[in-house]
Amino acid sequence: MWSEELTVDLVLKNARVFTPNGIFNAGLAVEGDRIVRVAKETNLPPASETVNLNGDLLLPGLVDIHVHLRGQGLSYKEDFYTGTAAAAAGGVTTVVDMPNNIPVTMSVETVKERIKSAGDKIVVNVAFYSAFPEKHEEAKRIVVEGGAIAFKFFMSRKVGGIDPKDNSAILEALREAAGLDVPVAIHAEDIRLIEERKKKVELLEKEGIEAYLEVHSPSVEKAAIERAAGLAEETGAKIHICHLSSSKGLGAVLAAKKKGLQVSCEVTPHHLLLTVEDLKSKGATALVNPPLRPKRDVDSLWKALRDGSIDVLASDHAPHRLEEKFPPIWEAKTGISGLETMLPLLFTQVDRGLLTLETLIRMASERPAEILGLEGRGRIVEGGYADLVVVDPSERFRIDPSTFHSKAKHSPFEGWTVKGRPVKTFVNGRLVMDEGEIVAKPGDGRVIRRLREA
Repeated sequence: MWSEELTVDLVLKNARVFTPNGIFNAGLAVEGDRIVRVAKETNLPPASETVNLNGDLLLPGLVDIHVHLRGQGLSYKEDFYTGTAAAAAGGVTTVVDMPNNIPVTMSVETVKERIKSAGDKIVVNVAFYSAFPEKHEEAKRIVVEGGAIAFKFFMSRKVGGIDPKDNSAILEALREAAGLDVPVAIHAEDIRLIEERKKKVELLEKEGIEAYLEVHSPSVEKAAIERAAGLAEETGAKIHICHLSSSKGLGAVLAAKKKGLQVSCEVTPHHLLLTVEDLKSKGATALVNPPLRPKRDVDSLWKALRDGSIDVLASDHAPHRLEEKFPPIWEAKTGISGLETMLPLLFTQVDRGLLTLETLIRMASERPAEILGLEGRGRIVEGGYADLVVVDPSERFRIDPSTFHSKAKHSPFEGWTVKGRPVKTFVNGRLVMDEGEIVAKPGDGRVIRRLREA
């Protein structure tokens, strides 16, 4: 326990500090992994180390609720070190890892093995999703013994132990999640409609991007969200709709919220800043699921973001080798490397007046931590964890994927000029990134469990 008469470990001074009460010219003191004082420089205690932030912005580190770290059998795409180094470089201090891995994260054993595999490699905080197990009663062990923080359910294909066509199995799983009071993140694309539309375009011998968009249409997203909402209503489960992409999908989310259901949703920078025209011009480099949409859908997402209808901003960091992106479109891997571009892209929208800094932090730090029950994270407050990012708000730079820490050195945002570079990242009170260089050692990060930390 720190006493005011004692020297603290670290003082960050001469900053513009973002707090729940506003932005102040101030600094903060850190002891161990916690913030113990936010104050003017004259009111900060003596410290073993003092860092002058030269008037830069000091923000809560981002909490990215949707990240595919790969590793294990997919380490050739990304591993736990490169993925968390990418997070640190992008000002993301906590990531939540998705379960569609090799092996699939879907049991006590696979969760424990994944945590063990990650533990000596990570440089930021990492929490883990699990897919649902085959036997719904094992869900409790996955959370309590395994340490998973939430469940992920794919409605578009089978990942884990439950067939997305099996309503009774889904209901049992959601009841288990509700009883454990853990959220269920949902990839909302309806598998039956995807299969029906795929057969139709094959019969008509349609190919290419237009055929892909027909299969993965907004109606497919809307149907999945409506079905998920109905199941959540029946079970009392908390559901989180991932990567919302369309006005139809948004309408289904808003209808569920109006009913009073426990529904939250996220949107990605690529669904806010790119359109279907970018997919057509850039090809599979910009291929994601659900796919990019027309401008009218993008406009509806922006409106909902500004009025508070959308809860979370997340990267959906999904790295692949570049050559995996360019077979025929039905075989091309979907997803982009988003951890290192999310904060600069969003901060640029703040600079342009399209987004407020308060909204950015609420949606990319505070609200994700609330949804996942990560107490003490996502905000700069005394007693909270010292997960912080320092941003130079004046620096402009071009996005260059060749410099990414991620193994996926390609991006549909390549060449974009952005403003606001993350220059330092602190995780649990320790400097992990300084001027683009990862200064932490593999294993310096922390695994976050639902009921305890290790």
